[in-house]
Amino acid sequence: MAERVWDKFLTEQDKAVFKASGYGVVGEYGKKPAVLVVDVNYNFTGDRNEPILESIKRWPNSCGQYAWEALPHLQTLLDASRKKGLPVIYTTGASREDGWDRGGWGWKNNRTGEARRTRESNLDGNEINAEIAPEAQDVVIKKLKPSGFFGTPLAAFLVQLGADSIIMTGTTTSGCVRASVIDAFSLNYRITLVEEGCFDRAQASHAINLCDMNAKYANVMPLNNVLSYIDTLPNGLFDLPKGAPAAAR
Repeated sequence: MAERVWDKFLTEQDKAVFKASGYGVVGEYGKKPAVLVVDVNYNFTGDRNEPILESIKRWPNSCGQYAWEALPHLQTLLDASRKKGLPVIYTTGASREDGWDRGGWGWKNNRTGEARRTRESNLDGNEINAEIAPEAQDVVIKKLKPSGFFGTPLAAFLVQLGADSIIMTGTTTSGCVRASVIDAFSLNYRITLVEEGCFDRAQASHAINLCDMNAKYANVMPLNNVLSYIDTLPNGLFDLPKGAPAAAR
């Protein structure tokens, strides 16, 4: 495989350790994958494509241009997944207006209490970015903590669908994506991370966390490899939610 995004951050000893210890092999894909899109909402993308240091003036958690670079790859993945009939599940944040249920989020960030909307757009920060908006048959899960599994029905929905594996994307690579990967791994799901579909506000954190997850918990694969895998799957693997007409939603 071509040079990976994390290679420039590794020492020669690091590379030798991974090779000698047996970590980082490419595991088998699952037979019935669900697609999980973690927290690609306006809080993390901002409302426009602009440099991260501009975006975080209005959206404290924004990943700026890194998010907007990932969005076209997410669109491609979602189009291929829906054509094949794979379930698409989104996570996003949810909290009380008074912030009481934010818990530990305020301990390490002094901008946690800022409004989740901007005067310019009045967009709800927890709304999924319109570039990859959920469709009627998709599932949207609200969460309070990093992992999409913690305190949510995600695991139960995967059981209901009969999924044996997860194709995961989203943000941040070092935070909510990693937490979701580890919980999915702990539940014995096979996980594939789409490299171009993950993003973070710090590029070193992004690269090293992809490296570590690829070593121990998931296959981190280029989008084209994942699309080729999806293409091999038979149609009709899942009985998906029927969804509701737009007017009813």
